[in-house]
Formats: sequence, structure tokens, C-alpha cells
Amino acid sequence: MKPRILLVTSEAVPMAKTGGLADVITALAESLRACGIDASILMPGYPAAREHLTDVRNIGQIFDLPGGGGTLQRGFVKGSGVPVILLSTRIFRSRTGSLYVGPDGNEWPDNALAFADLAHATIAICEGRTALPAPHIVHCNDWHAGLVPALLKQRRVRNVASVTSIHNLAFQGLYPAEMMSSLQLPQSLFHQEGIEYWGKISFLKAAVRFADKVTTVSHTYAKEILTQKFGYGFEGILNARARDLVAIPNGIDMQLWDPARDPLLARRYSTSEMKGKAVCKVDLKRRFGLMPADAFAPVMGIGSRVTHQKMADVVIEAIPQILENHPRLQVAVLGCGEKNYEEGFQQLAERFAGRFGFKRAYDEETAHALHAGSDVLLHGSRFEPFGLTPLYAMRYGTIPIVSQVGGLCDTVQDAGEAEIVQEGATGISFAGDTPAAMIEAVARAFRCYANTRQWQKLQHNGMSQDFGWDGPAREYIACYASIAPPQAAADLRRAARAVREQPVTVERDVGLLIA
Repeated sequence: MKPRILLVTSEAVPMAKTGGLADVITALAESLRACGIDASILMPGYPAAREHLTDVRNIGQIFDLPGGGGTLQRGFVKGSGVPVILLSTRIFRSRTGSLYVGPDGNEWPDNALAFADLAHATIAICEGRTALPAPHIVHCNDWHAGLVPALLKQRRVRNVASVTSIHNLAFQGLYPAEMMSSLQLPQSLFHQEGIEYWGKISFLKAAVRFADKVTTVSHTYAKEILTQKFGYGFEGILNARARDLVAIPNGIDMQLWDPARDPLLARRYSTSEMKGKAVCKVDLKRRFGLMPADAFAPVMGIGSRVTHQKMADVVIEAIPQILENHPRLQVAVLGCGEKNYEEGFQQLAERFAGRFGFKRAYDEETAHALHAGSDVLLHGSRFEPFGLTPLYAMRYGTIPIVSQVGGLCDTVQDAGEAEIVQEGATGISFAGDTPAAMIEAVARAFRCYANTRQWQKLQHNGMSQDFGWDGPAREYIACYASIAPPQAAADLRRAARAVREQPVTVERDVGLLIA
């Protein structure tokens, strides 16, 4: 019998995506299945989600959810075959735009009800009240699935253990205490040792307090969140659970993000044949309205959420000086987020037409074009649990310029100065969140860029890194085994040993998955 793992999440590629969480969920599910584990994804039934699944069919209804009735639908990710269970409810069917915020930029007013529905549906599956077999492990991700561990404990669900993964501690799912009844939460959970947080319900605290194991996505971030600076008020709770806190770095899909086989690129290339990257640069300039006349002018890409966390304010202030310091430099920005920062980027695009391009959107094809066509990727962040984007950049021979925080400390090794590039270096890093620090980091990157031999060394180092899921999958399996029911634990330990002996290979049609 295969161990059953249910990954509960608010998003997963290609069904729905706002950030790296979506990438991680699907890649982890694929890797677990390649290890012989029956891993499935449970997520909201957004209208667009079904378009990316095959063989979708209704498998039952749940009538007693906080937001009303819901339908469970089961399908498979096109190109990979990962099973996906969609919870279709009135609220989730209404999410035709942003997943979490409305047109006014504020959180949807019924988010608490929506994700309480997801939690109660998970409990129904775990209790065997649906056509689906109960999982041995339910793996909850971020605050959206946070109520699940608390409800498992409160309802004394047997033979189902829980893991919660913190992908971003800043988002905690805080709602008024008066909603306890409408969310179908017993008052016995609302206290300091339960889910109460400064007089409010905290979905994330429900997860951290009651999950059997708590994981986060990089070793540095696991240490940072135990401190007041990065703990966002949860440092005390997390220190109390420190023995159960496990750092498991993310991986990336090495097949999907591979310039030698990427069907979305204008031309493919590899470490042994880099000519295609120049073609990709021309394609990127065209997409962002950058000056085509100087085809070989350096391009700096920025691809992330347009938010305070990602230093959008610092970028907006620093860009005029950066462009003045580097007269040939062109900048391509892909992302969306907070309206005031989006407006700031749009103003820069108008002020520096032909040298600064901004696309207020996100799509996979343009994201791949950005990584392939840029020379450097600017990725500032005030805190960063892991940071997938710089890893994608490195895979494509694009040198990341990153903040010295969180997972970025673990994955990007600073190059030093151009004349003395450090052995194994893969990028440029800087401390602090000031325009001056960012401007100097960009200048250092382009001093290195002027030294062709050292630049090519940096590119080769980055492109040669193994960021695959073999190691992370093995660590997750070991984590699951430490809390699973006895028979499932034995099977999980055998799977972990097999991963060590035989690396994970995920077979799939890459073009079909992205389409």
C-alpha cells in the first residue's frame, strides 16, 4: 500500500498562481509520486483551474461547509498526471480575477469563509466522509490551510498526521473573533494556547500551534523567524515549537526551467552553446518595448510581486540613478501587486521610454523570456523565505543581484569584485534596503559584466547548480515518516532510502504542462 499524502493549498501550477507557492506544490507532488508515494493536491475550484486538468469528474458533495454546500471534483494535471481535487463552492467559483484581493486592492471580504470551507472539506476527507481514501499525512501550506491541524486535533481524527509549511510568515490569516461561529470553529479553541492571537482568530497560529511538524523553506529563514525582526509576532510561538520546526529548502523543476529544452524560448541554448541567449535578449526587448537598435546593450530584469516586501519602493527610487550610471542599460519589469508601486513603475516606463519597460501582469511565457533574455536579475527583498526567481535566473545564465536575507543567503554566493570573483560564486548580494545599497550592487554587477571571462564563469557556475527536488523530496519523506501511522511510516522510510539510492526522475510532457 502506498503512503497517501494530501497537499492542501490555495494555489498550484498550472491551475492557479500568484507566486512561488504554486510552483513548489506541483513540483513536490510530482517528486513524491516519482518516489512511489500517492500524493494528491487539494485546492480551491477556481473557474480557471479546470482548464488545466484532464478527466475532471464530480466525486461527491459536502453539504455542511461554513459557506454552504461544496462539490469535490477530481482531475489530473495535464502533462504530469498529478491528481488534483478541486473544492467547488459558491465563493471559489466567484474568483475570476485575483485569488486573494478585489479590484480595490483590499482583501476579499469573504476570504475567511472561503478558506474555512477548504479546511472543513479537508477534515471531511480525513474522517472518511467522502469517496476519497483518508490520507496518512495532510500537508498544509500557509495560512489558507491553517485551520486543518487545529480541527484534526479538536475532532480527534485518528491515523492522520499533519505538517504545516510556512512559505511566508507575513501572511497570517487574521479575522475577527466574532467569526468563530460562522466559521464553524468551537469556542474551546479560542484562547492563548489555541488559535487566539491578540484578540483575533489566526489561521496561521492554528497551524503552527497544532500541526505535528512545522516546516519552512530555507535554513536561514528558519533561524530568522525565531527572532523579533523576522518573526512578525510569531517568534514566541515558533520558539515554543522549535524542536518540531524543520527547514527543508525548496527545489525547482529542473526540466521545466531548462534553457536547452524550454519550448517557450525564442531560441534554446546551454552551457556549451550560449548563442541562443542573444536571440532571447532581442526577443525580450521586443516584448517590453526596449530600444532594439542596440541589440547587445545589457538588460536588467525584475520579475516578482510589486510589493513593499520586494523593495518596489527602493527600486523606483534607485532606477533613475542606475540608468544614469549605466547609459546603455535597459530594464524589463514583469509583475503586479500594490497599486501605488505599479503606478510608480508605469511612470518610470513613460519617463524612460525605450529603456524601461513594465508589464503589469504575470504569465509563464513572458517569465521564461525574462529569465532567458536578461543579463542580470534584480531581486531585492526585505525578507525572503526562499526565493525561487533567482534560481530560475541562474538556470538561464542570468546573474542574480539579491538581498542578503532568508533563503537568498543559502542559494546565491556573492562574487566579490570583478578581479577576484570568488570560487563557486553565482551572483551579487547586498545588505540593507536603501537605494544606495541597491545602486552599488548593480554597479558591482556591471563591473563584473565588463570582465567577460569572469562573467562567463559566473554564468557557468549558476547554470551548473543542481536545484532539483531529489534532496527536498527525501527530506519531506523523512519528515512525514517521523509522524505517520506505523505502517505508513515504514513505507515512507523505505521510499526515503530508495531516493538516496536512485535519484528522482519526473517524466512529463513539458510543453503540454505549460500550455
